[in-house]
Amino acid sequence: MSSAAAMEAIDELVQLSESMRQAASLLADDDPSDETASRRPSTFLNAVALGNVGAGKSAVLNSLIGHPVLPTGENGATRAPIVVDLERDPGLSSKSIVLQIDSKSQQVSASALRHSLQDRLSKGASGGSGRGRSDEIYLKLRTSTAPPLKLIDLPGIDQRVMDDSTISEYAGHNDAILIVVIPAMQAADVASSRVLRLAKDIDPDGTRTIGVLSKVDQAAADAKTVSCVQAILSNKGAPRAAADIEWVALIGQSVSIASAQSGSVGSENSLETAWRAEAETLKSILTGAPQSKLGRIALVDTIAKQIRKRMKIRLPNMLSRLQGKSQIVQDELARLGESMVQSAEGTRAVALELCREFEDKFLAHITSGEGSGWKIVASFEGKFPDRIKQLPLDRHFDLNNVKRIVLEADGYQPYLISPEKGLRSLIKGVLEMAKEPSRLCVEEVHRVLLDIVNAAANATPGLGRYPPFKREVIAIASSALDAFKSDAKKMVVALVDMERAFVPPKHFIRLVQRRMERQRREDELKNSRSSKKGQDTDQSKMNRASSPQTGSDETGGNLKSMKDKSNQQDKDTKEGPNLQVAGPGGEITAGYLLKKSAKDNKWSRRWFVLNEKSGKLGYTKKQEERHFRGVIVLEECNLEEIEEGEISKSSKDSKKANGQEKGPSLVFKITNRVAYKTVLKAHSAVILKAESMADKVEWIKKIKGVIQSKGGSVKGPNTPEDGSMRQSRSDGSLDTMARRPADPEEELRWMSQEVRGYVEAVLNSLAANVPKAIVLCQVEKSKEDMLNQLYSSIREPAVPWPIW
Repeated sequence: MSSAAAMEAIDELVQLSESMRQAASLLADDDPSDETASRRPSTFLNAVALGNVGAGKSAVLNSLIGHPVLPTGENGATRAPIVVDLERDPGLSSKSIVLQIDSKSQQVSASALRHSLQDRLSKGASGGSGRGRSDEIYLKLRTSTAPPLKLIDLPGIDQRVMDDSTISEYAGHNDAILIVVIPAMQAADVASSRVLRLAKDIDPDGTRTIGVLSKVDQAAADAKTVSCVQAILSNKGAPRAAADIEWVALIGQSVSIASAQSGSVGSENSLETAWRAEAETLKSILTGAPQSKLGRIALVDTIAKQIRKRMKIRLPNMLSRLQGKSQIVQDELARLGESMVQSAEGTRAVALELCREFEDKFLAHITSGEGSGWKIVASFEGKFPDRIKQLPLDRHFDLNNVKRIVLEADGYQPYLISPEKGLRSLIKGVLEMAKEPSRLCVEEVHRVLLDIVNAAANATPGLGRYPPFKREVIAIASSALDAFKSDAKKMVVALVDMERAFVPPKHFIRLVQRRMERQRREDELKNSRSSKKGQDTDQSKMNRASSPQTGSDETGGNLKSMKDKSNQQDKDTKEGPNLQVAGPGGEITAGYLLKKSAKDNKWSRRWFVLNEKSGKLGYTKKQEERHFRGVIVLEECNLEEIEEGEISKSSKDSKKANGQEKGPSLVFKITNRVAYKTVLKAHSAVILKAESMADKVEWIKKIKGVIQSKGGSVKGPNTPEDGSMRQSRSDGSLDTMARRPADPEEELRWMSQEVRGYVEAVLNSLAANVPKAIVLCQVEKSKEDMLNQLYSSIREPAVPWPIW
């Protein structure tokens, strides 16, 4: 057989191999025309070279390629698996080699390619293990001389880097042709050859094994060796181990190729001529061997025969399975009704049925978390909150940055009160950063939904029977998801812009109120120090008065009066408050207080009940009554201790009060924070009086705790009038603030902390609300609108779509 005939035979096998691959894809419910579909590639056209170090494996493969591209050498040039994927292009010249890398093609020379491989093998030998696919070198070449095979050149099996697992990875459990290369000088010992035993273990029947006796020219002078080679090739007297496989003889080091590349034969058919010369050389050495088993042409022909033999073995089983698959399809058509399917309405009915199957699978992934469904929740609870937390708030709220933004917005002086414009600008700038994590979350959910669509389509058995329709379903669903993604991005950006566009005014009012509260506490601290100083002065006077000295009766009388009053106050304090406490945590306090009447200016004894938990103070006329006659909401009030003389209305009382020594005041007043609002019914103030100093101390402590917890103020009897906080903290107190010098740096730092707290609260709100928007715009729509679009496209297709 000529070389051209052998090539034509392999080309026919290539077509048959592709047909069998498509059949296997159909049996696996894959789309044979989909290049991206995951499928097991056909191995009928793979040829794996096995042999010891220096056996000439690479030279044999070079002979098949037609160019000396693989490194050769006696000491083991191949140190890692080399895979050469060959494509035959009759349009190229016999000397052309085209290297294909991805989608690009580059013409190279055999010597340059060989040197490049030698460098890679040398580096791999010094840096890696040299075993397995991780160290594999892959080449895709296009020539006019090589058969369309995938040649695999493995290192010598007697090398340390080779083991059974590596050999099995390339040669075991598939249809690859095994080319067992044994030097002709070892023909006499072929029965004990380890590589032959290994091939027998992989291919016990020998249906895909080819033996190659290489380097016959080196054994030409040894008559015994030549005799053994002839016996093996003729299968006469050959060892039993070698008798079950096909054998071919080649000369060493690709002499024919070297002569062709040197240009000794100047025509385009130089390789064909050189291969014939190789066969003639072998005939002269092996005079008793069959001529059909000599040279490179014989090797190509033998490979074609073995491939055809493997296909014949596989074909009956595949045909049987195809018939079974065909029967399943026929049964399905019979179930649906063949007459119905042959019409447009019938085709549409089949399509709708398949879409319902797809819908069930898709919803199962979404609702139960099957497959990739859990990744949606993982994105909401993991990556998105982490990205929000990782926003560089420290950099944006750095004092220098805050100062720059405030100065650019408001200038210097305004921020001493409330730099509203500057702080709004700061809030907007920080919240702008939340848009990117929100968009990324939308993209992640979109990718998960696309994965679910593909997984649901692959899990729908009916769609696997109609690959074109399957692609159409995936395309329609993907297009709908793209639209949902766009809507979701607009929605989450709108959520962020809503927070950026409107900052509640009460936030800036709160800034001023808290600043005023801070100043009030500073005033109280100063007043307490002043009061303590005054008490120390009074105590020193009393000490001087009680010291032994001669004085008048009036002095003695005054001293006695002072002692009586002091003893009375101590007595009241020691007796303790006459109040009742109830509730699980003691939050209910009840007792009698005198209430000043606004009509007749008289005191009335009433039963008061304070609920610290609700912040309300109610009263009844008698303790037994069950319904309050009035209730004061303390969170809206201020508390003030006053002298009893301040509320006397009649001149008689005033004279009486002026004629007596003033004792400790038992009176206190509750007013509304806002001057024009009432506290109780129509009264703007409620004046109360305790029955003892112990009761007053306890009432004041309880009411003070409730009011201060709600932001109200408490004024003592010695608090200066101009420092009073009896009215709303935002009512007319800016003048007081303006009179006091403020440290701009400290004020700005404090305001920056307040704004940061607001921004962090907004970011936490976005972290909770953005996932809701994504679920609404993407997940929920995919469960309803996407499937509706799918059904609409099938009922009224824009263009006819094939199911089969």
